[in-house]
Amino acid sequence: MIVDLPDTTVSKIARSLVSVREEGGAVALGRVLTLVIATTHGLEEEAIEAANDASREHPMRVIVLIANTEGDAKLDAQIRVGGDAGASEVIVLRAGGPAAGNAEGLITGLLLPDAPVVAWWPDFPPAEPATSPIGAIAQRRITDAATKPYSKDRLSTLGVGYAPGDTDLSWTRLTHWREQLAAVLDQPPYDEITAVEVVGSSSSPSTALLAAWLRLKLEVDVTWRYAAPEDWDHGIQSVRLTRASGVIELARRDDVNATLTQPGQPSHDVVLPRRTLRECLAEELRRLDADVLYGRVITEGWKLLGPPVS
Repeated sequence: MIVDLPDTTVSKIARSLVSVREEGGAVALGRVLTLVIATTHGLEEEAIEAANDASREHPMRVIVLIANTEGDAKLDAQIRVGGDAGASEVIVLRAGGPAAGNAEGLITGLLLPDAPVVAWWPDFPPAEPATSPIGAIAQRRITDAATKPYSKDRLSTLGVGYAPGDTDLSWTRLTHWREQLAAVLDQPPYDEITAVEVVGSSSSPSTALLAAWLRLKLEVDVTWRYAAPEDWDHGIQSVRLTRASGVIELARRDDVNATLTQPGQPSHDVVLPRRTLRECLAEELRRLDADVLYGRVITEGWKLLGPPVS
């Protein structure tokens, strides 16, 4: 069910939510959190689709704010429930002019009572998410350094503005890589790692984050570089760990498969699929406490990591 509310107010939206639930039989009971998505016009549907998919694991209220400070003061809204909202209820707010200048006021009256708030910027995140109007009311704040406006310096900016509760989907995309590498190092021989090399695409902030994580955890210098775009144009390509017994290499062949090479063992095929936006979002919604390791990587690990090799 989709209900359009042109030229409306927050109080009218709240009353309409009650009516929609009564008429359609939808209830707010069982919603475990409120997800606030701050995005721009034209990019909202992909974020809503990912939130709807994630809501099957985390039933929630989704509030999508699309603000444009230009033009006349106006607030249009749309309520989606049932099959159009997965296991959530979606409220899309399109604010224009002066009405767009008070993001916190637009959101506060629509939050679920006594439920945690998660803020997500699929694109154009604030420099300091925790001090932004929406971030200030959220327990968790999700950004994505791989989206607009993309910059190779975005990670250093995230580190400067980091506060407990912040996270980035470029870190979430590393989960499978970190699991595979940790599993390899849990096997004998337990030789000390003496050198590390990480190679990935220049369009992937995850390349630098993985290098910073390895630098922090292994306490060894890490060499990292960007592959030529014609050779590798997306994500991490390979990780090499050198120790006295030989070199361990985990190298991705395509979007799904990778090859693990270890001294004295035959090469193994490893399933290492690229993670979807829905998978990354659902993982971040599983925890509402601060990701301490991410905080250390983006601050301590990043400072220890040298620049990429040309």
